[in-house]
Amino acid sequence: MPIGFALLSTEPGYAIINWISSRLDWGVFGVNLICGGIISAALVRYCRKRPYPWLALILAFPYLVVVVAMGYTRQSVAIGLELLALLALEQDQQIQFMAWIGLASTFHASALTILMLPLASIRRNLGRMTGLLNLLFLAGTCYGLYTAILSGSVQSYEQIYLEAKYQSQGALIRIVLCLLPALVFLWNRCEFPITPQQRAIYTLMSWLAVAAGIALAVSPSSTAVDRVALYLIPLQIFVGSYLPLIRLQGFSTVFWCQLLVFLSLAVLSVWLFFAANASAWLPYRNLLFEFT
Repeated sequence: MPIGFALLSTEPGYAIINWISSRLDWGVFGVNLICGGIISAALVRYCRKRPYPWLALILAFPYLVVVVAMGYTRQSVAIGLELLALLALEQDQQIQFMAWIGLASTFHASALTILMLPLASIRRNLGRMTGLLNLLFLAGTCYGLYTAILSGSVQSYEQIYLEAKYQSQGALIRIVLCLLPALVFLWNRCEFPITPQQRAIYTLMSWLAVAAGIALAVSPSSTAVDRVALYLIPLQIFVGSYLPLIRLQGFSTVFWCQLLVFLSLAVLSVWLFFAANASAWLPYRNLLFEFT
């Protein structure tokens, strides 16, 4: 497959992976291996920065790993790179954040919606020259990425999602799964033992989850809202992994860990048994264990 044809057929990052896999004669298995490796490595790195890494992984497994990473290949890579971007932003490394999100947008252009997150920290310093320069840099970067990546796709996205009024059956559940931790965080954010930078970032993400819930009620296409709301999944991991530390309502750390594990199992079980597309995952077959 010529590299030029690959670049014209889909987002450039995903196109390059397809081209490499084709040149190596790995086919779709190579594409899935590379993309799976990216999201897996990024998720592990993000979870290791949380107070309970194993709990963060459990919270990520039902939806981010099983549904998104095993189903939405391009967007799962974009979300994985978003996790690395969030780690950079937590350290106030805004240039690295921009670089990771720019790379994520080469897999799924919708990742550019996350570029607003640095506003959470910039707004605290707008009275200073540094804050103003950062704001101008953010605006320039957003415009550049929009012009280079997204501008040519806006019309097609409008036709696909809004004009066609595409609907996603599980959109409500997915947004509720982000809205619940968002409300918990907004109500108790002063109790979380996190840095001011982290509090600013995840407060903004929480409000975005609230906005997604409102948008779902008024948007002509639930698919459009659903696709963007997938980038709020890290909120589930972040809030859930810190809950055992704040002991809401006087409950112990062990109680919260057990409750969150049970809820993760419940989400996975409900999806596997009742989701309309779960049959595509059952039985899940891996080439390493395929002997027939």
